[in-house]
Amino acid sequence: MSKFRNLISPSSTATRISAGIDIGSHSVKVIVSEASTPEERIKPKIIGVGYALSKSVRRGYITNIEEVAEAIREAVSMAEKASNYRITKAYLGIGGLGLFASSFSGSAELGQRETEITAGTIANLTDEIEENLPETFTINRRIMHAVPLTYKVDGKPVIGKAIGMLGKTLECKSLFIACLAQHIQDFIDAVELAGIEIEDVAASPLAASLATVNKSQQMAGLVLVNVGAETTSVSVFENGAPISIEILPLGSGDITNDIALGFKISLEEAERIKNARPESIPYPRKKLEEIISARLSDIFDLVESHLKKIGRSSLLPAGAVVTGGGALSPFIEQVVKTSLKLPVRKAGIKFDGKSTVTVKDGTWAVAYGLTILGINSSSEDSHSINIFKGRFVKTAKNSFIAWIKKILP
Repeated sequence: MSKFRNLISPSSTATRISAGIDIGSHSVKVIVSEASTPEERIKPKIIGVGYALSKSVRRGYITNIEEVAEAIREAVSMAEKASNYRITKAYLGIGGLGLFASSFSGSAELGQRETEITAGTIANLTDEIEENLPETFTINRRIMHAVPLTYKVDGKPVIGKAIGMLGKTLECKSLFIACLAQHIQDFIDAVELAGIEIEDVAASPLAASLATVNKSQQMAGLVLVNVGAETTSVSVFENGAPISIEILPLGSGDITNDIALGFKISLEEAERIKNARPESIPYPRKKLEEIISARLSDIFDLVESHLKKIGRSSLLPAGAVVTGGGALSPFIEQVVKTSLKLPVRKAGIKFDGKSTVTVKDGTWAVAYGLTILGINSSSEDSHSINIFKGRFVKTAKNSFIAWIKKILP
């Protein structure tokens, strides 16, 4: 008999338990969370974490499924021991350079008489817009999320939601988030090879936002920058929804490489001193600061270029939130202020609970956000706002799982 308890379906008990798997270029992270009250569902308790170094993952792409599956098994085993739950199913984050997002618009005639707009009306229009997406966006890709952004009823802009309004025509602009089909399939194959059933998938930047930014920030407007090992995701939010997502081909690993070259030291030593306290570094501090700041400037200059492209440069009142491994750098805040000319804060998340490991930084944001998504996936949750249409993208199915609820702290 197994010494572990099985994970409980969120809809079957008052205590909800969920697992999230984040496969990054540097490491695989697994978190198990639980919530017993509606209040806890907003920030569920971490009862187990697992970690393993990634193998055969380059800039978010899997190059060897078997090696990635082994890393997943290692991280899952650690999380099982900490939580005392057998992890048989989980939510999976999809990120890396295979992720794409763009907004498209469409309209629908509701009838000759004024008709009430319902959630179904909007869903049908979003589906119609998707069916007519240009081939340049859809070729070799699967749509993961469709997020309605703005509406017009009878040609007049709507402030907020259109549900409940009366009109003859409805126009909608939606953000579509897609990923290369083969990229998604490799992730799914690796997780299933590790013996885990995937409950649903979510774009990693959206999962990270669940754990790092709150409702008021997303309403006011902000940019969430997740500096990973080999890629950096840029997510811009306004009026409580993501309006743009961009993946940049640079990350904190590039900083490590620069340090190794600059001081003629090993990559291991460069990684060790990258985020170390300045007084503990046996190398010229000024030179180290110059190396790190130069590469961070490269990254955030690209972020600024994207903000200019979408017309949001210096126009996000809630500023910039930085997370991921690159956010641990002691120099990052000054670089962000200089490049983006926005107020900035690091996404410091403290994970407490019964875990044998205490996690105190934002590198775990994606895995934690996935568990928030899972715990709040049932339709009766009263805290659910800003829904994303989730799709399970298993081979040849491309079927709807449900509406994924987005929970904001």
